[in-house]
Order: sequence, then structure tokens, then C-alpha cells
Amino acid sequence: MSVKRYLKLTLWILFCVSCNSSSKLPEVKSISHTFLFNEKVTDNCHAATVVETQPDELMAAWFGGSYEGAKDVGIYSSTYNGSLWTAPINLIEPTISNNDTFPCWNPVLFKSRSNCLYLFYKIGKNPREWYGAMITSKDNGKTWSEPQILPEGILGPIKNKPIEVKPGEILCGSSTESVAKNEWRVHVEIYNEESNTWKKIPIPNEQEFEIIQPTFLEHSDNSIQMLCRSKHDKVISSWSSDFGYTWENTDSINIVNSNSGIDALTMGNNTFLLVNNPLPRGADWFIGRNVLDVEYSKDGLKWDKIVDLENKEKGEFSYPAIIQSADKKIHILYTFDREYIKHVVLELDTHSFSL
Repeated sequence: MSVKRYLKLTLWILFCVSCNSSSKLPEVKSISHTFLFNEKVTDNCHAATVVETQPDELMAAWFGGSYEGAKDVGIYSSTYNGSLWTAPINLIEPTISNNDTFPCWNPVLFKSRSNCLYLFYKIGKNPREWYGAMITSKDNGKTWSEPQILPEGILGPIKNKPIEVKPGEILCGSSTESVAKNEWRVHVEIYNEESNTWKKIPIPNEQEFEIIQPTFLEHSDNSIQMLCRSKHDKVISSWSSDFGYTWENTDSINIVNSNSGIDALTMGNNTFLLVNNPLPRGADWFIGRNVLDVEYSKDGLKWDKIVDLENKEKGEFSYPAIIQSADKKIHILYTFDREYIKHVVLELDTHSFSL
């Protein structure tokens, strides 16, 4: 064999090895399942959120009451010490205003680099008429501020955790559902901690996708990808190259979704996880929520399933929240049949893929 041909063959083998290595999926070393509570606190619960308050300690929140939208729906919370969840407490009660009572919706926990813990939530009769509020804590949730109503037109993060794009600048994925036509549209809001001010930024949407509840992937210091729930059986995406101040036109990507909430996680070095209901929509809103999986990507465009969290003929397993704790474990919370909140802990084999 000539030297030239040998070199070509060697390069081709190296190329193939590189391709196979880069496409290898992470392996799940261990997976554990538990519930935040075994005895129901309320008849109905939904929309969990989770944050790591300090190493080996998590806090979760969700809304609960008689049923979604009932006047007794408040925000409940529990903490986790690495092995057990505390008994839930009613952190925020329904709001009484103008001789009426309004339920709470979609809490979102987030801890900033300034060590301020935020709990954002919504108040109102329904998602078309709700408004935003927040409370803050300087001691990891032991005590909280009085509720602060957000400025008119600002809703805060609608479902998923924000990201801190610069010190003190918190990028929140938000959305609206119009009263008259129930049109779904996404936007982002940037909160400045120092000035306690908000800026609302539109998302170009020439194809008029019906989209809500954005989650973010951080591809680099300034490159951010948005993934949105939609009414189109697919996840819809947009990109920003300037810390979220401007965005490209939305477009669909090849992730099947049953018009149910998603959440995503950036693990590092362009490796990402997505928790998703990977079925098309059904005739009713809950159809397609009987399967919930975790998917993996290296570019935010091509996704492959690595594990099913739930895969049953019937059931609702939805509205996931995903974070990675300081010990590299993956924590996922989600609604389990509207009666419980489930907690799954994944440990991934970091030697099987690049981090």
C-alpha cells in the first residue's frame, strides 16, 4: 500500500471514529423515583419548579387546590436534603381583591448570582387574564418578602427557569394567551436586579406560530436558543446572539410534542437535555401526556431519546422542570396524574459523552 493511500485510509478511520464518538449518547448510570409527598395535600396539583438553594439542598414549589383555576389554589413548597422531602407548606394563599378571590398559577424558582432566591408566580382567573407577582428570600427560603406585583404588561417567567445572562440581568421566557382569540405568543423579559426594572422584548414570528412557555439553552456566553411549546405537534425554536436582546424569526425543529410543557437543561460544552411529551396532540388536551422522556442533543436541533420517565397507556405526566445540582446529578420534577409531584434523579455516565 502506498504511503499516500495509507494516509487517506488513516484519515478516513479517524473521521469515522470521531463521528461515532460525537454521536454517542450518554448512558444512564442510575435512576431513582420518589414523590414529594405520599399523602395528598390538595385534591389537585400541577406545574412544579425546582432550584438548588445550596449544595445537597433543593427547594420545590407547585400550585395546588381543588382543581386548576379553583379559588382555593395556592402555591405550595417543600425542601429536599438529599434523601427526603419535607412536608409541604402553603407558601402563598389565593389573592383576595375587589371582593373576589383569585387562584395562583405556575410558580418559578430561581437563585441569582447575588444569592437572592426568587419565586415568580401568576395570579388571576385564567392564563388569559392573569398578572405577574414575585417574592424574594435572602436566606434560601427560610423567610420571604411581601409579594410584589410586577409592572403592567410584565408576567415574569411563565413556566420555566430564567437564566442570568450577565451579572444581575435575568432573562425570563414569557408568553401570553389572548382573551379574544386565545392566540399564543412568546416574548422575553429582562429583569435588572439593581434597578428593580423590567424590559419586554418581542420575538419575531412571521409564520404566526401558536407558541408559549419558552425554555432556554445556552450555546455560548452570548448565543441562546429558545424552545417553545406549540399547537403544531412540534417544538418551535428561535435564536439570539446578543444575550437575548434580539431574536431571529421562529421556526420549527424536529421534536414532536403533544402541546404540553417542556423544559431543557444546558450541561456544558454544548450538551443539552430536554424533558418532553414526544407524542402528537390528541382530540383532548391531556391526550399524548402518557409518555414523558428525556432527550439529548449536541446542537439543539437533532435530539435523541436516552430514557423514558413514564410510558403508559393512560395517565398524565407533564409540565417537567429540570436542573443539574452541584454534584452533577440531574433532578426532574413533573406532574403525576394531577395528584402528586414526582421527583426523578438521573446520574449520567460522563465518560460516554463529552461534557
